[in-house]
Amino acid sequence: MIVAVCGGKGGVGKSTCALNLADELDAVTVDCDLTTADLPAHGGPDLHDVLAGRVSPLEGVKSVGGIQILSCGRSLEGARAVDITRLPTVLDRVERRRERVVVDCPAGIARDVGTVLASADFAVLVTELSRAGVVDAWRTRRLALDLETAIGAVVINRVPANPEEELLERVESRFGAPVVSIERDDAVAKAQAAGRPIRRVDPAAPAVEAFEAVGQYLERAERSRFGRLGVDSLRS
Repeated sequence: MIVAVCGGKGGVGKSTCALNLADELDAVTVDCDLTTADLPAHGGPDLHDVLAGRVSPLEGVKSVGGIQILSCGRSLEGARAVDITRLPTVLDRVERRRERVVVDCPAGIARDVGTVLASADFAVLVTELSRAGVVDAWRTRRLALDLETAIGAVVINRVPANPEEELLERVESRFGAPVVSIERDDAVAKAQAAGRPIRRVDPAAPAVEAFEAVGQYLERAERSRFGRLGVDSLRS
């Protein structure tokens, strides 16, 4: 199963969701933000090297904080050397060996995002509870469906204590997928800054249950589509 974590608008927490979902699903995380990578770097061969044909995909997968990551380089020179047409093959090879892949997409709906979505089995849309964020997530939804990629879940990130109920209801009623809200929590940001999932830093944080719920929706979708049992029923 390949899951694309996307949403259109930058800064809504896609990387945070990707890292935590990879932990829930026991998946490899691939940082596909080729110019502004945000997931932890591991210092070895990275996605730039893989897409430039210098190393194999599995050579770039390393353990960082207990999570398997194919990180991305930070240099413009590395980004310019990549061949984006290699990406579907890269994701397929990682999936064949590791079974589950969670891809952190860049912001927007440019070619990079479309390439990931076309390779993915499911998309997880991430947005904040703002009209601009919801509109961008809706555009990404349309792109995913145009590419015949199912929407596995919608994550509303950093929900304030007193959310705008009308906008929340609109998301829940119109996106046609399970919706999970994650309350604003400094503990999540601190865990992300440390390059670790929140479950491994603060298991009692409310966000742990929310990410677990997203993982369970994806596992059910995977089981429905592929007949797989999932990974230990997601710690149930």
